[in-house]
Amino acid sequence: MSKNKQFLGIDVSKDVLDVYDYQGNSYQFKNDTSGFKELLLITSNLTHCIMEATGYYHVRLAYFLTEKGVLVSVENPLKIKRFIQMSLSKVKTDKSDAKQLYNYGVSQAPSIWKGESKDQQECLQIVRLLSVYTKQSTQLKNKLHG
Repeated sequence: MSKNKQFLGIDVSKDVLDVYDYQGNSYQFKNDTSGFKELLLITSNLTHCIMEATGYYHVRLAYFLTEKGVLVSVENPLKIKRFIQMSLSKVKTDKSDAKQLYNYGVSQAPSIWKGESKDQQECLQIVRLLSVYTKQSTQLKNKLHG
């Protein structure tokens, strides 16, 4: 781990990003493009953002920050849960989770998240859509048969 890195712990939820920075400050931003831009204002070229994989709520933020040149780590939620348990923390709020994500980044040196290329993302969307259409087709055939 570089001693110059400035970690940000980011707890991502559907509507809000709770952020804890290297100076002990807490912030809250909307989980949308305007919130991402506000978050970008507190980053520098030394910033490394740590967040949990939260279904799909974290994806837009992770890609946004990566495209802006900010280092991002997306960690398995079970890893973070176990890390929090090991610190014997009994407080469970979004703000405290952001602080624990920060602490995880400082102590564990997480790997950098790369994401998929635009072609891989498009293929994944096509496969998901094909799956939905296949299920709908099967439902309709079963309905007609019944």
